[in-house]
Amino acid sequence: MAEFDWHAERGDLAGLAQLDRAPEDEGIDLAAVRLYRQGRVRLEMAARGVDAVILSDPVNIRYATGTRNMQVFSMRNAPSRYLLLTQSRAILFEFTGCLHLAEGFETIDEVRPARTASFVAAGPHIAAREQAWAAEMADLIHELVGSGATVGLERLNAGSAIALQGQGLRIVDAQEPVEMARAIKSDEEMKCVIASLRATEIGVARLRDAIRPGLTEAQLWSVLHQSVIAQNGDYVETRLLNAGARTNPWFQETSDNVIGPNELIALDTDVVGCHGYYADFSRSFHSGPGAPTPLQRELYRIAHEQVHHNMDILRPHMSFRDYAEAAWDIPARYHANRYYLSAHGCGMTGEYPYLYHRGDFPDAGYDGEILPGMTLCVESYIGAEGGREGVKLEQQVLVTDKGIELLSHFPFEDDLLR
Repeated sequence: MAEFDWHAERGDLAGLAQLDRAPEDEGIDLAAVRLYRQGRVRLEMAARGVDAVILSDPVNIRYATGTRNMQVFSMRNAPSRYLLLTQSRAILFEFTGCLHLAEGFETIDEVRPARTASFVAAGPHIAAREQAWAAEMADLIHELVGSGATVGLERLNAGSAIALQGQGLRIVDAQEPVEMARAIKSDEEMKCVIASLRATEIGVARLRDAIRPGLTEAQLWSVLHQSVIAQNGDYVETRLLNAGARTNPWFQETSDNVIGPNELIALDTDVVGCHGYYADFSRSFHSGPGAPTPLQRELYRIAHEQVHHNMDILRPHMSFRDYAEAAWDIPARYHANRYYLSAHGCGMTGEYPYLYHRGDFPDAGYDGEILPGMTLCVESYIGAEGGREGVKLEQQVLVTDKGIELLSHFPFEDDLLR
């Protein structure tokens, strides 16, 4: 691996596009990215006989059009903005006062004001608002694709979905075509993924430099947030940084816990970065000032072994079942606290597919094919049940025709691998 100066200024990342439109200095053709992604959704819709989709998940709207607007707000206020997509038309219904944000996008044929059908917006008139919303959408769908259309829905309040079904449409779930579309990345799209990763790696390097006993977890975690936002990233999706005894078990919310001397610190980035792409890798550090203990090094070494074994077995056209069979065998003392997945897809967020551990596959797993163009995050959490500390490591990779390409370049800790 080439040496990377983690303390250098971000000269190669200067000028990130403020509105995801045209960052010529990054050499990314974002119009091509947007058109590829919209074409992927339409391809998967056609393969499943879906005539139209109504997308309200802001991540999926961004995927299908490149437009963004108050992404976190929109996630919890559906449908405050939504997209109607057919094979020939893309109509974005935008939040009040925000119609100008979608101007100039080649992926949008028309922008209309959204009719927000939520209880917060309509209060006791919610049922009437839902009926009006459904009638408006049904009339438009009938106009565009004819009567009796098959329409994919996602993330709508139940009343809106029920009202739409009452308009003579066949309602199906939009998750499958959209997830299958998102799973395969173009070469141009990968430039966005890599830009987000490099910016996030700079943030993690700054966080690592800031580590010292006496800081709270939240104070340390804020270093990554500041760097991500300063580089025009969007937000951090989770709060997964813990120290000392709070590293075991995993999945504890970052808190005001004070980092002590010679403790392990574990984090998972989960950054929705520039261009809306997920930068998802995990690292564990040592707080100092002394050297890591033999047990801390053992935990780290085992997690490192798991990640690299599972990266080494990945190959294009491998089945999910075969991957599970060949995956690293978790030692019994670490099995109870294992990470819930062996690997998962990654794009604008965590996505299809989920790859399960061998022991979990019979109950939770499903089969499929690892395909070129998928980006995967290979996971490990190692912490004994009842143990004091644990280690979280994760690498992001691209599946190619020949094997895999490592995407996350942040170094591992030499003093924990000795």
